[in-house]
Amino acid sequence: MTQKQSNTTLALTLIFSLFFIWAISASLLPTMIRQLMKTCDLTTFEASFTETAYWLAYFIFPIPIAMFMKRYSYKAGIVLGLLIAAVGGLLFFPAAMVKEYWAYLSIFFVIATGMCFLETAANPYVTALGDPNSSSRRLNLAQSFNGLGAFISAMFLSKLVLSGLEYTRETVPADFAGGWEGYIQFETNAMRLPYLILAGILVLIAVVLIFTHLPKIMEGNRVEGDSKGQRLIDFKVLKRKHLRDGVIAQFFYNGGQTAIFSLFLVYTCKYMQMPESTATTFNGIFMLAFLLGRWVGTFLMRKFRPQDMLVVYALATVALCGAVVMFGGWTGVYAFIGIGFFMSIMYPTQFSLALKNLGEETKSGSAFLVMAIVANACIPQLTAYIMHQNEQVYYIAYLVPLVCFLVCAYYGWRGYKVRN
Repeated sequence: MTQKQSNTTLALTLIFSLFFIWAISASLLPTMIRQLMKTCDLTTFEASFTETAYWLAYFIFPIPIAMFMKRYSYKAGIVLGLLIAAVGGLLFFPAAMVKEYWAYLSIFFVIATGMCFLETAANPYVTALGDPNSSSRRLNLAQSFNGLGAFISAMFLSKLVLSGLEYTRETVPADFAGGWEGYIQFETNAMRLPYLILAGILVLIAVVLIFTHLPKIMEGNRVEGDSKGQRLIDFKVLKRKHLRDGVIAQFFYNGGQTAIFSLFLVYTCKYMQMPESTATTFNGIFMLAFLLGRWVGTFLMRKFRPQDMLVVYALATVALCGAVVMFGGWTGVYAFIGIGFFMSIMYPTQFSLALKNLGEETKSGSAFLVMAIVANACIPQLTAYIMHQNEQVYYIAYLVPLVCFLVCAYYGWRGYKVRN
């Protein structure tokens, strides 16, 4: 192995770890929604604003982050993002004393700001670090670590947070230490441990990256960090139709995916009356299907075009959402597992297809694609609102993600084509 290959392998290994980390962060949100419904006495709709607080950062900061990275480097953006997210994790300690919903919303916003740095940097870095013809497969491989983080978060970390206890002021046992206030404090304290662990890991990776050489990426005729005479952000990149359509597709994909992820525990615990321990196990199986879908998809891309796989996977997801809408209940739970499998490749595949042939405009294009994640701040809320308003037929709310995945199927059919 040459020195250049060795540097590339090390760089990819470190970047792959970032995909794992931000999956942990994002995939804890459904657990936090369920937990905050208990500790802050929230309805499904009110608790869904946890997603809004988190994902709103992805709309506000990608352009400033892209400008920062164009002025400095991908590495500088990644290190700064890791440290910001770590600070957010540590803020759970004072929040556990305040015990107010607004405090948690503020913390999720801070954590998401740091994670936004990672996502704005890591996705284009992986696509650029190697053969352009295999960029979709390489990004799907990287995103498989995202799936691994989601699985660990759903199957194991959620069980650290969700106690399985669900009392009211009237039903809390007389011998529970501290009574009602003691119960709320007990449930509040359970939210701190995963974020303390996360903060420690983030700081460790930041320190390693500071002392690690990451290969510089060529963007057109320039090396990253050479911004002399260049705009730090270029809005003209949106004239590229395949990117513009990609931003639209990413908006609908992210909204549909998050509506399904974030409301899964609400669907199983509140509407199907599952015990939390059973619901988190099914949530882990759901995320395992998502992880397997990424691995299988990465393998299949050796033989099939990414855009063709995107169409097939998106239409399969549409059909499974249709099953949820028609039947709900246990049929819906099993359909969700299939949805997890087929959603898996859609985000990284659309991302890499949208960045094709952007050259010096890659960072700008990446910023707009990450901004599309703002759908997570509105589409899950629409889905939750429909569930809340139609509790007898709550499952009709999944018409919303069904429509979202139809848009993704169109992008794989025609929207991906580079026309200008």
